[in-house]
Amino acid sequence: MGLKKAFLLLTLCGLLLSLLLTLLLWTVCETIAARYPAGGFLIGPNGASPLPSPTSEQSRLLLLLDVVQMAGAVLFPVLGLSAAAALFYRWKLEKPISILSEGTARIQANDLDFSIPQVSQDELGQICAAFETMRGELLRSNRALWRQAEERRRLNAAFAHDLRNPITVLKGSVRLLRQNPAAPETLDRLESYTLRLERYVEAMSAVERLEQMPVRPAGVPWAVLRTELEETARLLAPGLEAEISAPDQGTVVIDHGIFLTAAENLIGNGARFGRRTLTISLTRQGDLLSLSVADDGPGFPDQLLQSGPKPFGKLEENAEHFGMGLYTSGLLCRKHGGSLRLENRGGAAAVAVFQIFSQP
Repeated sequence: MGLKKAFLLLTLCGLLLSLLLTLLLWTVCETIAARYPAGGFLIGPNGASPLPSPTSEQSRLLLLLDVVQMAGAVLFPVLGLSAAAALFYRWKLEKPISILSEGTARIQANDLDFSIPQVSQDELGQICAAFETMRGELLRSNRALWRQAEERRRLNAAFAHDLRNPITVLKGSVRLLRQNPAAPETLDRLESYTLRLERYVEAMSAVERLEQMPVRPAGVPWAVLRTELEETARLLAPGLEAEISAPDQGTVVIDHGIFLTAAENLIGNGARFGRRTLTISLTRQGDLLSLSVADDGPGFPDQLLQSGPKPFGKLEENAEHFGMGLYTSGLLCRKHGGSLRLENRGGAAAVAVFQIFSQP
């Protein structure tokens, strides 16, 4: 029952109850007053004859009964309306107001790990439901911000850690050049590590751009995705036999650019470690799109499977690669409402999951 209807019903009940009590009080008072002489005259055929007059004590009692009747006519409606208001507050207002007050206090204390029940279907119950929706959105936003801050902290820590060796080598090379300016191997080392630092900076800039990249869903035919996976495998893994399975009918709504970037990273990673074959599978399960890229190489290290991909976490000692492919793929999947899962199936298998949007 809505607040307005409940308030009118309780008010009406309070007024009816007060009216009944007032009538009952008047009836009782009149019954008591009828037992005592009222005085005055009786006019009959033979003229007027005096009636017995009440004593002084009886007169005071009759006056008191009149006062009680008048007071009841005023007091009972007031009490009835007060009782209706008290019942309305206890029935409709007390619990939701208490819940909302407690929820507001917890949000002000930055505590979002709770839930607000919808105590009724009336307006206040709807406010509680809206408050719970707001709390959930705040919690999701805070968690996303925390994850971004944690990813940024990890990225900065990894970047700083990997810069120590090149900087040390550069400082040592500078000292050697001062001692022997014509040493060609020192110049080569300076050039090599300068290029390495440049690639580090480019990798950091790429991650920054990915974090700021908006998600733009659009309808993409399955046949287009399959063709692009085939072309990417042909270009990035020319020495491997690529087995690709994907639907070829219909359309899926995703961010095409984010999907392709993640697919290129995973296929490129599989191409580096695969021996003969590369298996690529694209499937849909409900509102989730899964891209699986599996190779027949040595598989992922146990530490990587346990802790997940980290920025600048190399799978091999190669100055050309900084281990950012899996990390950025996971970042893109999370941005797209999904996740990245790493497995060993005789070789390494990376499964990128993307949230499928409704039709734009």
